[in-house]
Amino acid sequence: MKEERFADITGRYSGLRVALVGDFCLDRYLEIDPARAETSIETGLEVFNVTRVRSQPGGCGTILNNLSALGTGTVYPVGFAGEDGEGYELMRALGQAGCVDMGHFFQTHERRTFSYTKPLVMEPGQVPRELNRLDFKNWSPTPEPVQERIAASLAVLAKRVDAMVLLEQVDEAGTGVLGDRVLEALGQLKRDHPDLLILADSRRGPGHFPGVGLKMNREEFAVLTGEPAGVPVTELCAAVGRLAAKRGQPVFVSLSEDGIAGATPGAAAEYVPCYPVRGEIDIVGAGDAVMANLAAALAAGAETGEAMRLAMAAASLVVHQLGTTGTASPEELRPLVCAH
Repeated sequence: MKEERFADITGRYSGLRVALVGDFCLDRYLEIDPARAETSIETGLEVFNVTRVRSQPGGCGTILNNLSALGTGTVYPVGFAGEDGEGYELMRALGQAGCVDMGHFFQTHERRTFSYTKPLVMEPGQVPRELNRLDFKNWSPTPEPVQERIAASLAVLAKRVDAMVLLEQVDEAGTGVLGDRVLEALGQLKRDHPDLLILADSRRGPGHFPGVGLKMNREEFAVLTGEPAGVPVTELCAAVGRLAAKRGQPVFVSLSEDGIAGATPGAAAEYVPCYPVRGEIDIVGAGDAVMANLAAALAAGAETGEAMRLAMAAASLVVHQLGTTGTASPEELRPLVCAH
């Protein structure tokens, strides 16, 4: 990509308004100093002494962090946290991003805050070593009043934003933000605003989403379409193009270390390879960086292939940031994107 085109696309980010709808969670990192290990008098078990605690938004919050790093003008988080300590931390962490408008994110006593607590053993000269994670989730359906409040926010924001990004992080259907009532509202919203860019991703697969753009991995694509997962890239691209034409919406398929394939209706599918890997990597957050960059670039007027190249550059930067869920700024993206 030429420097002028890169500057043209990324220069529009500051004027973008993006609604980020889905499961926001709290990523809490507990840094453990193994040199301060003790033995519990009560249990006789080893005690891990935590010397530092870091908290940051995860799930949808990781996409938010990436949109913020890109310089997005305004991001509207749409979702909920519980009325608990984790919820307090999440609300504070979300509010620290200067681009955030918190008017459509709320706390409720009917849910607990979705949290990932990640103990990290920190040894000098070593990559942080993660121990067993402690997760806090909701295991019951999201109450109807909570879903109605989210649906009302979507109707308001559809008239204000340049793009919507949907992320379902929960494993159990209906226990997060994107319950049946919210999905119904999104379907109506898309019918009322057919030109609004909406991109969706779900760790449960994308088959339950209404007529919106989709991002998924190779296995999810195989399940959704019945196409074999291991076909050559050329065949996969053709299948991606057929799905985009059938749905009338953009479709992107992440191929992990092989790159990404994508298509928009009426155009041939394109393929962009991954950037080379150097040394140790941490893939946590790479998919969210891809989603943020695809949405921002497309909303800013990038062509499909341009958006995918930006997304792959962001993924390359993020996987080389160890022990955290990383981000990529335009300044960091420029040398990668403009050198190819």
